[in-house]
Amino acid sequence: MKILKNILITGASSGIGAALADHYAHSGIILHINGRNAERLEQVASHCRQKGAEVYTSLVDVTDQEKMAEWVIAAGQKSPIDLVIANAGISGGTGGRVDGEPIHEARKIFNVNVHGVFNTVEPALSVMKGQKNGGQIAIISSLAGFRGWPSSPAYSASKGAVRFYGEALRGALKHTNIKINVVCPGFVTSRMTDSNDFPMPFKMEADRAAKIIATGLEKNKGRICFPWPMHFITWFIGTWPDAFAQKILTKAPSKKALTD
Repeated sequence: MKILKNILITGASSGIGAALADHYAHSGIILHINGRNAERLEQVASHCRQKGAEVYTSLVDVTDQEKMAEWVIAAGQKSPIDLVIANAGISGGTGGRVDGEPIHEARKIFNVNVHGVFNTVEPALSVMKGQKNGGQIAIISSLAGFRGWPSSPAYSASKGAVRFYGEALRGALKHTNIKINVVCPGFVTSRMTDSNDFPMPFKMEADRAAKIIATGLEKNKGRICFPWPMHFITWFIGTWPDAFAQKILTKAPSKKALTD
């Protein structure tokens, strides 16, 4: 089994990102972690350092293409990057609005969830192509990306976009030494799900999700989806005729719209 030495994670100040940083943290590991909140990010970094990891933090905005490239490339100059996890993302929805989700909110969600992934993957690929042993890139999508959900149009669409992108990129790079993996979690305890005021079936803790993701990455699974009951449900709904799906899904509770 290959021992990872240099790992870069975006959106690591809470939720799955923080749990992944904690999971991988131990002596001999270099962690480059990014987040929007300086205090929470430093708390994650401090905990990881206590476990023996060498940790570097950054508050660079994933929507800033130039600064993201500088950050990723600089991380690769310290040591070859073994794993990049494009995890940063935000959520939003209709919030019960009769006129749907505001387009300005959809743009903000796409900018982070889609362009943020591009801004992470592009420099990571350029670094890994120059590394003898290549590397591995994990793109965090969602089970919400298996069809468009009326309660959260931009979120489900953005996660569907990066799922398709990652799956296609994996095939495109099949004959290289760069591995691409797409991760599709269900409900995981985080600041994002904390804002939901509706039932979340099969919701799991972030540390458990991190273990599932890490195991899937170690096995180089192309698509890491969990929990399996929710994976089956979302996949099955995606096979329904649209007229029937719309009739059922429009009755689902609304997800809160963005507030900032």
